[in-house]
Amino acid sequence: MTHTHGLLHDHCHSIVHQPSRRSIVVGLASAAAVSANSARAAGEVTADDEKFMRMALDEARQGDFAFGCVIVRDGEVVARGRNLGKTNDDPTAHGEMVAIRRALADRGSAVLRGATVYTSGEPCIMCMGAIVWCGIGRLVFAASVPQIGSRFDQIMITSAEVASQAKWDPIKITGGVMADEAMRLFGK
Repeated sequence: MTHTHGLLHDHCHSIVHQPSRRSIVVGLASAAAVSANSARAAGEVTADDEKFMRMALDEARQGDFAFGCVIVRDGEVVARGRNLGKTNDDPTAHGEMVAIRRALADRGSAVLRGATVYTSGEPCIMCMGAIVWCGIGRLVFAASVPQIGSRFDQIMITSAEVASQAKWDPIKITGGVMADEAMRLFGK
């Protein structure tokens, strides 16, 4: 093998083994789906989770984009939200932020402590930060960050990663509840 051919072979070999962004995202989405199925098998999904997730998906259908949210405390819906970024010309008007703001305006911050948030898509870092700061006790999401990221640009930081940095106020996280239905809302 000539020196030039060897260099070309080494170069081509390195190109073949570099994964694309999409293949990484698809791999992460597959891992998230396995993790979500494990959560269901472990019994972390309650009887009411599907009922409240359906409400979050209904909110998502009505928004500017397929992100919808329902906040529940003691079996009662205390707030709903849908993505209103375009409608309100507000890039922070994600479904979770809209629902949190409504809960705060209508009932004050005490109603959020220990509540459960249901959302059609795993919260972004802004929304997850707000969820943590409000002392919400449980997060239930449908489509994961990696799944959403396989369809369009997304900040690839999971809610678990954000929550792990807030050790002072632990939150239970359950993902993958009705994820297939949520992914249909996000399109192909």
